[in-house]
Amino acid sequence: MPAEPHLQRSDTPRPKVGIVHLGPGAFFRAFNAPFTAEAMEKSGGDWGILTVSLRSSDIREKLKPQGCAYTAVKLAPDGAEYTVVEVIDDVLVAPENPEAVLTAMADPQVKIVSTTITEKGYCHNPATGALLMDHPDIVHDLSHPEAPRSAIGYIVHALNRRRLAGHAPFTLMPCDNLPNNGPLTRSVILDFARALDPELAEWITDNGRFPATMVDRITPATTPVDIASLATAQGYIDNACVMHEPFRQWVIEDDFVNGDRPDWGGVGAQLVNDVEAFELMKLRCLNGTHSTLAYLGYLAGYETIADTVADPAFANLINALWKNEITPTVPEPEGEDLLAYCAALLERYQNPAIRHRTWQIAMDGSQKLPQRLLGTVVDNLAAGRGIPGLALGVAGWMRYVGGVDEKGAAIEVKDPLADQLRAAYDSSDDPEEKVLALLAIKEVFAPELAGNPVFRNAVTDAFMRLSHDGARATVQGFS
Repeated sequence: MPAEPHLQRSDTPRPKVGIVHLGPGAFFRAFNAPFTAEAMEKSGGDWGILTVSLRSSDIREKLKPQGCAYTAVKLAPDGAEYTVVEVIDDVLVAPENPEAVLTAMADPQVKIVSTTITEKGYCHNPATGALLMDHPDIVHDLSHPEAPRSAIGYIVHALNRRRLAGHAPFTLMPCDNLPNNGPLTRSVILDFARALDPELAEWITDNGRFPATMVDRITPATTPVDIASLATAQGYIDNACVMHEPFRQWVIEDDFVNGDRPDWGGVGAQLVNDVEAFELMKLRCLNGTHSTLAYLGYLAGYETIADTVADPAFANLINALWKNEITPTVPEPEGEDLLAYCAALLERYQNPAIRHRTWQIAMDGSQKLPQRLLGTVVDNLAAGRGIPGLALGVAGWMRYVGGVDEKGAAIEVKDPLADQLRAAYDSSDDPEEKVLALLAIKEVFAPELAGNPVFRNAVTDAFMRLSHDGARATVQGFS
């Protein structure tokens, strides 16, 4: 029996490139790219996307043989739907040809540069939001304008080329789960620009645009089983395919250079004046409970979020978190119902077709914890409310970064601070001392929070219960 053919792009004429996107991972291909393809189908425009991988050639090797087409697979409880997306024009691998990336970003035809580079890609201190001027990539990029390494370096050096050529800047649109991602990105870009050339910083201040966004679609990592299932269903092999849930929500601050953007609003995005309330709702209600479930669920032996919330004790935990500790800190965005939003989140978590691994969500926790959990902690402490569920989530993270699960097996901790976290965890055999050592890591915990006795005692108590009873028993005993 002959093998299935590989997916190939259709002969439809390609649009001109109007967007450069940094970070062509699964989320971008399951979210930004389909939204843009649909917007062009509805309203036209040259909004083809040139994607840039800042590190690996893996995505390029999967996409290029297919003409940069790929399949987005919607995983609903009642079955899958398949959409071939053909909006990507090319994939560049930055370390192989930095000049090609800078040239593309400096092209005045490019109106938007967007990013899904994860929290650590912004080279900032998650606890303060400041650019890490001593970050090795930032130090390198300030003195190597022709060959940057970081997203920040590429963005600022490309903006400088446009300034010197007399062109308008591109709009920089971050699409990562960061609080106030537009203002934060603007801040780190200006920090870098000021160190490079104060006149450049002034030009960016006067002319640049950094719209905040809120993005939401659960996108599990694609597995060989997913690729094989697609081949069986559709009759072709697609090594670049992505899996995603049916739900999607994109809230965008409508603030673009010269107003240039695709008609995302025409295909379901919400174009608003202020994203902050939507962003806070998502970061705290979804991302906060997602991370809590990831750490505690992994420790309890559950592979996926769906497996974790199938345990009534974990469902009860996040329902209590939403009701008592999270939603009291979230202003209700216009047109939203927080209780209904949280109920819908639980249904999304329970979708058995979405195999979103707890280990995947647990990655880079040192970068995620401040905005997903610690901001909520701070607001509750200021209001005099208890934080038992939030403290349990933080303690779960502490147990996880220790690198050994409850059966004594090694945990592959993927985190830019992994070595520092493990050293702090291993600095003492005493559970209370472990907590204090981890709280002393200023890249994660602001000193005023780490020194708060209510927070410190709540986390220590939860950590000791996890250490003694294990994650599942501790969650079962939560009330």
